Amino acid sequence: MADGSGAGPAVRDSGPGAPAATGPASLSARAREAVLQRIVDRRYAQGARLVEREVAEELSMSRVPVREALRALVAEGLLELLPHSGVRVRRLEYTDVEHLYEVWEPLAVQASRLAARAVAAGDTRGPAGLRATLGQAESAAASDEGTREVAAHTAFHDGVVAMSGNPLLVRTMEQLSWQLRLLFGMREEPAHMRAQHAEMYRHICAGDAEAAAASTLLHVRDSRAVALRSLFGDA
Repeated sequence: MADGSGAGPAVRDSGPGAPAATGPASLSARAREAVLQRIVDRRYAQGARLVEREVAEELSMSRVPVREALRALVAEGLLELLPHSGVRVRRLEYTDVEHLYEVWEPLAVQASRLAARAVAAGDTRGPAGLRATLGQAESAAASDEGTREVAAHTAFHDGVVAMSGNPLLVRTMEQLSWQLRLLFGMREEPAHMRAQHAEMYRHICAGDAEAAAASTLLHVRDSRAVALRSLFGDA
């Protein structure tokens, strides 16, 4: 077992209900997703050393797709190489959080602006999806299910981006999605964050682009303050 990890559901190469694998690339993608999820939910803690053979055994996969997945995550900055001894989960530093928010803030603001414009132009499916994620977050919070609440909050932001109708924005945000999910899972999640999502939702559904953008700016900046305070003790 990799250091710092707990037992988790195995990802099988095949079996009832498992996604069909079409080749090494598919298995590598599944391995990457499984390792990412374990990093996000902290079964693989920050600083934990991951051994290729042990990860492959845990995921019930061969070592080749796991090796490719670990290499990809090193390239993405979520893992880092150890001299002669595999990889470890990279520890988030203060500057990492700052840089992430510097990139996320303008993208999140523009996504909300475009989502509101989409509603004004007649989009009705997008708001229904956002409403569902808000309900999931409330349900998870009431049940004290932190991992599920983080997933719902991430899904809310992903839903706003999807509503933007801008494929370049969607692709750019996909590169940040896991880093944001990791960060959300590490910090405390105050109740007022859910209230801010509800405010964003209200303005988007009203088709008010500038109010949606302003509420999103407030939310992202507040989220940054919460993250820095939770992780590094900043006031």
